[in-house]
Amino acid sequence: MPTFRTTRPVKHSADQMFALVADVERYPEFLPLCEELRILRRVQSGEGIETLVASMTVGYKAIRESFTSRVALDHPRLQINVEYVNGPFKYLENRWTFRPTASGSDVEFYINYEFKSFALGLLMGTVFDKAFRKFAEAFEERAEIVYGEPSPARA
Repeated sequence: MPTFRTTRPVKHSADQMFALVADVERYPEFLPLCEELRILRRVQSGEGIETLVASMTVGYKAIRESFTSRVALDHPRLQINVEYVNGPFKYLENRWTFRPTASGSDVEFYINYEFKSFALGLLMGTVFDKAFRKFAEAFEERAEIVYGEPSPARA
């Protein structure tokens, strides 16, 4: 059961980084392995939490897999929780946490997963591990494109 966790200081605000990660429809534009992402359902709560059910297709060379997740966008707590619904995994849990700092924010990314198929796990496990390690970097690069280089006044 592969697990990956990283906390990275970034120059953009916690709100900006939350918005960037919450914009799941854009993932195929910049996220490693992500080929397609479709929102199947979107529900707003009165507590500032939006819940999405989304289908993501990931691919590497000739292999394509799709899976469905429930994504809770908890803006008041600056947290995004992903809960696996169905697909090629036994389980998948993913969490993003955004903490304001004096110079921007700290972005924590956590993922824990296991493939149902041992063979698929062997085949894709290393690729997924490398991709997850690049996720935080991909979002930082995306922040530079979307928000620009932060000025000292914004940081």
